[in-house]
Amino acid sequence: MSVLVTGAAGFIGYHTCQRLLERGETVVGVDNLTPYYDVSLKELRLSRLAAHPNFTFNRADIADRAAMTVIADANPEVDSYVHLAAQAGVRHSLTAPHDYTHSNIEGHLVMLELARRSGRCRHFVYASSSSVYGANTKLPFSVDDRVDTPISLYAATKRAGELMSHSYSHLFRVPTTGLRFFTVYGPWGRPDMAAYLFAQAIMAGEPIKVFNNGDMRRDFTYIDDIVSGVVGVLDNPPADDGVSPPYHLYNIGNNRSERLMDFIGLVETSLGRKAIYQFEPMQPGDVKETAADITAIQRDVGFAPTTPISVGVPAFIDWFKSYHGL
Repeated sequence: MSVLVTGAAGFIGYHTCQRLLERGETVVGVDNLTPYYDVSLKELRLSRLAAHPNFTFNRADIADRAAMTVIADANPEVDSYVHLAAQAGVRHSLTAPHDYTHSNIEGHLVMLELARRSGRCRHFVYASSSSVYGANTKLPFSVDDRVDTPISLYAATKRAGELMSHSYSHLFRVPTTGLRFFTVYGPWGRPDMAAYLFAQAIMAGEPIKVFNNGDMRRDFTYIDDIVSGVVGVLDNPPADDGVSPPYHLYNIGNNRSERLMDFIGLVETSLGRKAIYQFEPMQPGDVKETAADITAIQRDVGFAPTTPISVGVPAFIDWFKSYHGL
């Protein structure tokens, strides 16, 4: 299998490339190394991938049709796509909305077109988000739930990607599968995500911002479990019966909604330091609780997360200490 992975220098993209390379796949990585967060972390991830002889890297913006066409033409053997590149972050979408339409809508369309025009796409797997559930109050969130009440532009662009993918599966029979990720954390994680922000502030002796006065729950999902799901899905493209579109959509989470304060407590224990709490009201675009119904991906792919936060948080902190030389 030859796989084109977008967002290869990103958190989930890096780990996905590693897993694919370890099992002998050829990986063509694409990333534009946007400075949304520290580029040196992305470059270090890439340097580790570059040690694999089956990995090649291309620096490009997925929304740049000309650049992506050049990459596709130079790699005609690509038969699978793991499209993880996106402008992430709910809060950032409040101040930089055009970044989201550029990457998450225009970029998504460019990637779908590459898969369609290749004529040999066996599977197009892409990242969606639990944010699409928006103002839904029924828990756990199910892929059968309506998702027409987004409460952030980020969520709206991710839902748009799902709808665009369905249209390509219907019109052009491109096998597509969307993955609604639930709060991913772990080693090599993004500095703008909760675990990293908490650890960084605690070690600096600075207050940590705890929104909704700490009354929040999240389906925290460890990166190794996420990657097992991504690769498992990639290996099981939706069948085309000539009637229904070859299209799947899955939640991918830990299937356990954890109290935010319990998660912070594990960060404190793992660091051996207490946090200074700065309680804040709920932020625009945030939701109080997330919980994933993973029945569909369990049934179709055998996805079974195995890492509770009591194991995952200390593993993240071990990496965090090593990375920062603590």
